[in-house]
Amino acid sequence: MSANKVQESLKVNDKLEESFEEALSHKLTDEDIERARAAIGYDKPISQRELYTTASPDALRNWAYGVGEDNPLYTEEDYGLDTRWGSQIGHGTQVGHIKSPMLGDPIPDEIRKKTKSVFRGVHVFVSGGKWDWYRPLYAGDRIFCFKGLESIVEKESSFADRSVIQTDRDVCINQRGEVVGVYRIIQVLTERGKSRSKGKYAAIEPATYTDEDYEHIDAIYAAEQRRGASPRYFEDVNVGDELQPMVKGPLTVTEIIAFHAGGYGFVPYGLKASRLGYQNRKRIAPFYLKNENGVWDVAQRLHWDSEWAKAIGNPMAYDYGVLRQCWLYHMVSDWAGDDAFIENMEDSIRKFNYIGDTQFLTGKVTAKRVVDGRNLVDIEMHMVNQRDTETAYGFATVSLPSKDAGLSSLPVVPLALQQKADAMFARHNELAAQARKK
Repeated sequence: MSANKVQESLKVNDKLEESFEEALSHKLTDEDIERARAAIGYDKPISQRELYTTASPDALRNWAYGVGEDNPLYTEEDYGLDTRWGSQIGHGTQVGHIKSPMLGDPIPDEIRKKTKSVFRGVHVFVSGGKWDWYRPLYAGDRIFCFKGLESIVEKESSFADRSVIQTDRDVCINQRGEVVGVYRIIQVLTERGKSRSKGKYAAIEPATYTDEDYEHIDAIYAAEQRRGASPRYFEDVNVGDELQPMVKGPLTVTEIIAFHAGGYGFVPYGLKASRLGYQNRKRIAPFYLKNENGVWDVAQRLHWDSEWAKAIGNPMAYDYGVLRQCWLYHMVSDWAGDDAFIENMEDSIRKFNYIGDTQFLTGKVTAKRVVDGRNLVDIEMHMVNQRDTETAYGFATVSLPSKDAGLSSLPVVPLALQQKADAMFARHNELAAQARKK
C-alpha cells in the first residue's frame, strides 16, 4: 500500500486534524528516558481512589459482568458459602482495580523532581502483564496498593519507530496487611504522531458478519460450560488436554462501557464529568484534546472514538489490553472449577482488538507437577481474531484438588515481599492514626 493510501485511510476532517496537531507533537526524548529510569527501585503508596475501594458484593458482580463472566462464585452473595472459600470471591484480575488511597512516604524529593511530567503527552497502551496471586479477593476486602517502576527499556517499534517498554509492579494488600496479589504491568509508550505517519494498521478493514458467521459464534457461546462445583481433580488431568474453546465479541462500544461500569479505567487520569472534568482538564491538560465539534475530551476516548484512534495510526477504536487479560482468566476459571486456585497468569497482547472484531480462545495443558504439596497444572492459551491473526497469548498455573490429598494449599508469599508489605502497611496505619487525631 502506498504512503498516500495509508494517509488517506487514516484521514479525519480538517477541523479535527488541526486540533490534533499539538497532541501529535509530543516526543520520546533521551532526556525523558533517563529521567524515568531514576525512579527504578522506589516503591510508593498509590494514593488514587478507584471507582471501588472495597470489594463489596456489588463490586465483585459488576466487574465479572463487565468482562462477560457469569460464574456465581463471583456474582452471587450466597453461592460461595458452600464452597471451600466460604464466601463470594472476586475475579482475580479485579484485585489490581480496587483501590483505597494508601498513605505513606513519598519517593525522595530529588527523584520526584527529576521524574515530574516525564513522558507527558505520549501514547501509552498495555501490551501484557503478569499476575501472582496468593489468596482470593473476598467480599468485604479493602485493597491498598503500592507500586514501583521495575524497568525502562527502549526499543524499535514497527508501529511507531521509537518506543519505550515500561514495567511497573503493583503490590496489592488487604485490610489485614496480607498480600493478595502482585501485578506486573507491561506498557508500551509511543509517539502519537510517528505511529500515525507509519500507518502500520491502515489497511485493516472493519469487520462485517453474515448470519452464518453469527451461527458459528453463537454455537461456541452455547457450548461454553463452567466446571463449577464439580471438582477437576489433578489425577484426571493429562498433558495435552484441551480446554473448552471460548469466544469473545464481536467487540462493541457497549462492551467497553460495560467494562468501565465494572470499575476499570478511572485512574490514574480519571474519567470525570462536568465541573470535575473541567478541573481534571486544568490538572492534566495534555490528556485532553478537542473533537471535531471543538469539544474537549480525554485522549482515552480512542477506545470508543474511531476518529481519535485514526490520529494515532489505528483505523478504528480498539479495546483495553486488560480486558483481554480478563478473558484469559475467564477461560482458565471456567475450566478449573470452584475448588481450584489460579496462582499466576502471564499474557502478551500482540495485536489490536478493534471494534467489531471477534476473539476465539483456545487452550491446552502443557505440564503438571507437585510443588510443596500443591498440585500444579500449567496451561497455554491463544487468542485469534476473525482474520486468523493471533492477537494475544498467555500462560497460567493452577493448583487443583487431589483425590487422595484433598485441596491444594495456597502459595506462600515470599518473605521479602511480605516484609515490604508489612512495612508499607504499618506506615499507612501510623499516618492514618495521626490524621484521625487532627
